[in-house]
Amino acid sequence: MPTELRRPLFLPTARQANWILLVAFLSMGEALYLRYVAIENSTVSLACQAGLDTWLCATFRLTIFLFSHEVFGAIALVAALLNLMRPSLVLVMVSLAAAAFGVVLHNADLSAVAAGVLVLSLARPAPAAG
Repeated sequence: MPTELRRPLFLPTARQANWILLVAFLSMGEALYLRYVAIENSTVSLACQAGLDTWLCATFRLTIFLFSHEVFGAIALVAALLNLMRPSLVLVMVSLAAAAFGVVLHNADLSAVAAGVLVLSLARPAPAAG
């Protein structure tokens, strides 16, 4: 195929890469915080299960519900597959954030597949302009 007919690959700019890194680090940090401060901390976990009504306990209960139904991995995989079909910065960030939560919170099966698909999406052509 002649080079003038090829579309460029989906490659984020430096500014977009900074936003991607920010989303990745914030979601990973929040997932680690929830796991080690709320879920695996027996004092907080027991207090939340006993009915304590704080923002941390509400987040704890929501996280446990989403973890039980493998929502983190499913969201990451769906966003990564959509990004594979039509690359988009928003889909990259959603998939990356959900995959980070999934890997940290033991939804690693679907989240790891999503991370692999997300890497594959970097080899796809960028959407046509216009």
